Amino acid sequence: MDAGTGRPVVYAVDVNHLKSNENGDTEAYLYRDGRLHARARLPAVFPIEGGEIEVETSSFGIRRCHFVTTDGIEQQLVPEPRSAEGRRARLDREHPALSRWIGTLAVIMVAVPLFFVVPQTLEAISRFPPLADRFGVFESPVEAPGWLTIALTISAVVGSTERALRLRYNRWLDPVAS
Repeated sequence: MDAGTGRPVVYAVDVNHLKSNENGDTEAYLYRDGRLHARARLPAVFPIEGGEIEVETSSFGIRRCHFVTTDGIEQQLVPEPRSAEGRRARLDREHPALSRWIGTLAVIMVAVPLFFVVPQTLEAISRFPPLADRFGVFESPVEAPGWLTIALTISAVVGSTERALRLRYNRWLDPVAS
């Protein structure tokens, strides 16, 4: 509520992932009743009446966009209906079974590359001379051909993008595609 007028105040957050400022930083813009109220480099915290709005992005979209009250209660903000996140939320409301199927597929598309990437990464790290001399070289049991590595990378990117559109983020699962 606006302290001066007693009427409700509408806040909106805008993050353009493809646009950065002169320093190369991505910024979040906070609008109050349709007018630019504040802007900040991400991750951003905007103090407002009754708490603050916290905004953080991942490589694929919004990672966090919450209103946190002064009491510490968190509420995820509702995406703009015309945004990609808003269209994904509408699909979830109008076709929940399809939405769950797509969400499950996205988790699989992000998780499966883990089984290939982790052993290959361990092998590459173990080849570092001080580690190789002390512990030996780890031989990955998985050797993916180039075409499969490319397909798994695309799979992880698509899955992570879908998860970002649903405003879902898991610190163990979603960095895979990054």
